[in-house]
Amino acid sequence: MEQIGLINLGLLFLALLILVGIASSLIATRFGAPLLLVFLIIGMLAGEDGPGGIVFNDYRLTYMVGTVSLAIILFDGGLRTRLAVFRGSLLPASLLATVGVVITAALTGALACLVLGLSWLEGLLLGAIVSSTDAAAVFFLMRAGGLQLRRRVAAALEIESGTNDPFAVFLTIVLVELILLGPHGSSMDVVILLVRQVAIGTVAGVVGGYLLVQALNRMALPSGLHPLFAITAALAIYAAAASVEGSGFLAVYLAGLVLGNRPTRAFPSILTFHDAATWLCQILMFLVLGLLVTPSKLLGYLLPAILIAVFLIVIARPVAVWLCLWPFSFTAREKSFISWVGLRGAVSIFLAAIPTLSGVANAELYFNVAFVAVFISLLVQGWTLTAVARGLGVALTETAPETQRVEIDLPGQTNREMVGFPIIANSPILTRTDLPTWVQPIMVARDEKVVTWAEAKTLVPGDYAYFLVPTERAQRLDRLFAPSDAIQSHHPVAAFNFTGDISLKELATAYGLAVPEDIEGLTITEAFRLRCEDRIGMGDRIQMGPASLTVSELDGEDVKQASLEIDEVELPPGKTAVPLSKFGLGQLQAFVARLAERLNPIAKKSP
Repeated sequence: MEQIGLINLGLLFLALLILVGIASSLIATRFGAPLLLVFLIIGMLAGEDGPGGIVFNDYRLTYMVGTVSLAIILFDGGLRTRLAVFRGSLLPASLLATVGVVITAALTGALACLVLGLSWLEGLLLGAIVSSTDAAAVFFLMRAGGLQLRRRVAAALEIESGTNDPFAVFLTIVLVELILLGPHGSSMDVVILLVRQVAIGTVAGVVGGYLLVQALNRMALPSGLHPLFAITAALAIYAAAASVEGSGFLAVYLAGLVLGNRPTRAFPSILTFHDAATWLCQILMFLVLGLLVTPSKLLGYLLPAILIAVFLIVIARPVAVWLCLWPFSFTAREKSFISWVGLRGAVSIFLAAIPTLSGVANAELYFNVAFVAVFISLLVQGWTLTAVARGLGVALTETAPETQRVEIDLPGQTNREMVGFPIIANSPILTRTDLPTWVQPIMVARDEKVVTWAEAKTLVPGDYAYFLVPTERAQRLDRLFAPSDAIQSHHPVAAFNFTGDISLKELATAYGLAVPEDIEGLTITEAFRLRCEDRIGMGDRIQMGPASLTVSELDGEDVKQASLEIDEVELPPGKTAVPLSKFGLGQLQAFVARLAERLNPIAKKSP
């Protein structure tokens, strides 16, 4: 009975730690602090040198928790990688995830050899442990700040952070094997091991992913079991590949990639479930790290560890990014931001436990240095991520809309779903008379009654509207139902409608506007495709100095009509505003003459 009581106390303590961490996240988010840093500190406070006083040194349990957690995190990363959308960013992101990891590990390892007196292989192992970025931490911080990045920057970061983990695991395992072999071992054995892991992992992941898709689409599972079936299958795919000396991590990532790019029943619920599961895994890993570390033992490694962490942020990561992205058309600002977004997190925790379990010399050193690198990365890079994005101009002016969207899976449907939105008083949908052609309105819930779309006639605040849409396009409707101040806070003094094939250069010439360099020379449709990651939605907006361009009508995947709204501009004291009727009159007349067939102005003058 005493053992049962201890188990129950342990479960109670773990649950309380997680609850305290989640509650603390509300304060952390308000002050812009990275959420995972909160759980790391809570774990330290509960640990041996903290008020909790818990002595925890079980690296085997750490490895087990890390293995399950990392498998789930990688599966989630594959689910969210849309090959059709990110096809143009696959090559640069793949270079960052492979060659970039090697360059980062090599540079960091060279410094570790100098400051810690390690051998070349030992230094490279330390570099490999801290070489990969943490996808969950990066994109949580972006979502928390409502940050929207330019398309190719977001795509490169998402693909890189989701795919560099398996490669970092490969590199770490290979280096551990080389160190254990010593001078008398054969490096050919390691090469064979690497090839076998890649080959088996690839086959297991692709085949397992397709089998999982078929099972989800053909099995009549009870409601709510689809996400549980998917996550359990992902762990089975990992274990199957690992049990025959293949890479389970590569297999589980590829399985998620297949599932995320195939029509699958209950996919929205699977994705929502994995949001929570991924964060639970991150929370557990950081709590375990906080418990495992002993701050008093860090003092002997603190100065060299800080030096390595700073070198990793300031030199190793930027050099890797600039070399890998040099053949591509990324701007200096974009490469600088991608260099800064190299947060260390859950993977480094997991990899730091491998040398200890393998019996490699200096195992304590690897863990302590990795801890300092993760802590400093979350503190410095995590806290400044949004500010750096806006400072370098790689973030869009508008923030992501905060919309309450309900997604309902339809039995037998694998590529369409029903979505519902509450109608808010200042929603843009209230001023729209049309919907995208791919949206099928179904019903409206009003005054505790359900009516058809024809019976509802018009939407009013307080309604709940439901639509049938393709799964991959559900998010495009968010801006139509978001509060209008989340989309625009300006007061236009005039608006003009243009078709999607108008060149932004012609608009800029006619109205004296400044066009952002990444979309200069494109048509309106091409500009929105670039900015919206090929997912153009009603109400999407591009800011151009004192004017904004907003999608007002869609024709399939193209912009049929966009509204150019000229904002009020605050003038310095003593200056008078130019009357609207004289604004750019000569330029406007010339522009209208050239584009008479395509231009349809509608002036909306303020009183």
